[in-house]
Amino acid sequence: MDRIDLHLHTTYSDGSLPPEQVLALAQAAGVGVLAITDHDTVEGLPDAIAAGARLGIEVIPGIEISARYGHGGPKGEIHILGYFLDWKDAELHARLARFRATRHARNPRIIEKLNELGLKIGYDEVKSLAGNESVGRPHIARVLMEKGYVQSAKEAFERYLAEGAAAYVSRELPEPGEAIAAIRAARGVAVLAHPSWLERADQSIYKICERMKGEGLQGVEVHYSTHRPEQTAQYLETARRLDLLVTGGSDFHGITKPDIQVGIGRGTLAVPQKLLEPLRAAAAQPR
Repeated sequence: MDRIDLHLHTTYSDGSLPPEQVLALAQAAGVGVLAITDHDTVEGLPDAIAAGARLGIEVIPGIEISARYGHGGPKGEIHILGYFLDWKDAELHARLARFRATRHARNPRIIEKLNELGLKIGYDEVKSLAGNESVGRPHIARVLMEKGYVQSAKEAFERYLAEGAAAYVSRELPEPGEAIAAIRAARGVAVLAHPSWLERADQSIYKICERMKGEGLQGVEVHYSTHRPEQTAQYLETARRLDLLVTGGSDFHGITKPDIQVGIGRGTLAVPQKLLEPLRAAAAQPR
């Protein structure tokens, strides 16, 4: 098993499969090292690590934290990945609980808007489907799908849940520096996720990474399921110029991103193994 995949989600955040099934798919895809990077939670790591031990797959403890992006980003968010976290750290758990609380404040307001539009779903249904504390819009999308209001998660977001759509409600997010600080304080390595999200920003990717490096950013996710070859080349050059680590992953979610598969993304993703050792070395440096 020589593939690696450093960006995977489970049912502990907005993925549709539990850790054990994600690990089984990883084994079938020939993935030998992976990172579980659920949104704003590390609660899925014990199950993932246990499954990895049974299947002979190394599981790197990870996280993906959503932060505010106020510089023209198309989604209004920037995501920071964390690797090799001390996932049992009490302060990390406290910070993540605060980050998740903003989801709990927003979700009922989204449900209210959907009800006003004639889509009869309840927040209890959404929480039951999620089964954990990290409840978000993808769970609402899945309920909309189950009730036949939409045919896909993509349709749910385009019609109701994305920024500017009929039932969209903004969420209070931490600043990127705060997300980076949370990861670094837990002895993790902080990496900018999917920089292509920010391509229409009012600053170049280079300038964004340069500024965030000053806040403690250590790497950039260069290899990603939807990056075009020219984007991958651009982000590699940005990482080289700024002396940032290079990472990569599929961003597997399951049903909400049905075209993305573990280990291979849309079929062409190949995350180089050689990026692992620099990442390990960064994680091992004393803080």
